[in-house]
Amino acid sequence: MNFFKSISGQIQGKSLRQLVANFRNEYISNGIVESDLKENPIDQFEIWFNEAVSNKLREPNAMHLATATPDGKPSGRVVLLKGFDERGFIFYTNYSSRKSHELEANNHASLTFLWIELYKQVRIEGLVHRIPPIEANHYFSSRPRGSQISAWASMQSQPVNNRHELELRMEDIEKEFSGKPVPRPENWGGYCLAPSKVEFWLGRSNRLHDRILYELQADNTWTKQRLSP
Repeated sequence: MNFFKSISGQIQGKSLRQLVANFRNEYISNGIVESDLKENPIDQFEIWFNEAVSNKLREPNAMHLATATPDGKPSGRVVLLKGFDERGFIFYTNYSSRKSHELEANNHASLTFLWIELYKQVRIEGLVHRIPPIEANHYFSSRPRGSQISAWASMQSQPVNNRHELELRMEDIEKEFSGKPVPRPENWGGYCLAPSKVEFWLGRSNRLHDRILYELQADNTWTKQRLSP
């Protein structure tokens, strides 16, 4: 049942702060059959990701990236997956950003995908490293020109006086590269998260969800284990 319908009779005279505990959907799915799962979580992720794409979910490559400082202070934000292969999961950013500073100081990180329309979630933990510059160059050259220019104009995560200052910086960069290709800034590039743990979660009725955890072993094979919801 849609939670808006379920609480529609309770809204009058109450704030959403009072009602948020009543937001509830029942998750109905066929569950995860362990024998159907791939031996490698990257291959299994591809199946689930293709399902999200084929169902035309909005931004199926949106993922939550969690980082932490060396002393354990966490931060999170949503970024976009821009590739995945046997190495892991790739995303791009400004190397001067907060997330990059934290990754350079502590390269343990996690990713979370949530495809709520499918009642599916994937959680990934591992170590992050920079991808080769030639690979970053190739991706940067494929970006829309406006995105290329904004990568030069934005000093990501740094204070800015106002929006107008950003727009003037964009105009200056546009003039600088007028009539010629926009090269990749040296402080902009990609990261790859190499997974050591990957958990596939599927919502089921009565909150008795399915959770299957893959863990990387010393010999580079993967084990699978069912977890309690």
